[in-house]
Amino acid sequence: MNKKIKRLKNTAKVEFVEKRSVFIGYSTVVKNENEALEIIKQKKKEYSDATHNVYAYIIGDSISRYSDDNEPQGTAGMPVLNSIRMSGITDVLVVVTRYFGGILLGAGGLVRAYSTAASMALEAGGISIFEDYSVYSIDCSYSDYSKITIELNNYEAIIDNTTFSDTVKIEFAIKTDVSYNFVARINDAFNGRIVPIFKHSRIDTK
Repeated sequence: MNKKIKRLKNTAKVEFVEKRSVFIGYSTVVKNENEALEIIKQKKKEYSDATHNVYAYIIGDSISRYSDDNEPQGTAGMPVLNSIRMSGITDVLVVVTRYFGGILLGAGGLVRAYSTAASMALEAGGISIFEDYSVYSIDCSYSDYSKITIELNNYEAIIDNTTFSDTVKIEFAIKTDVSYNFVARINDAFNGRIVPIFKHSRIDTK
């Protein structure tokens, strides 16, 4: 099965009030930890008058961090991180800022509030789904071009570039999990006269 990766479409900001405490949820794409830490620093500066600036982020398959920022342990950062995990989104940072309204929420109330703010921020940003693709090139004659095009359409290939000279050169991307079948199909259909040449792998939006 082709590996699918979920990423945030857009940076988003949401706000809601729970028992007079104002919660501001912010979500954005991050490429690495340095970028995440820099944005966290900026948010803490932007909301320097806030009671808490809680954050969590997940990068790739192995990096996940969170901070309660002086809220009771387990009531803030971890709920934000769990919201990210439940969404399935990666390469994302969520910062939840709280302005205390004078009424204690209790441990359960804090967990719900931070989870809600994080989930709202992620939902507002939307989701893009990316998949593994393999990039190939094919050289064919003009007489074979229409037949190749049909095969590419059948396998839902993404045509990147087509060059017409003495021959037709097609550069395209195809889902990695069907690429082996596609190459076998072309070899069989054209009796080995046309061979797709693998170039590299990439990740594209679905």
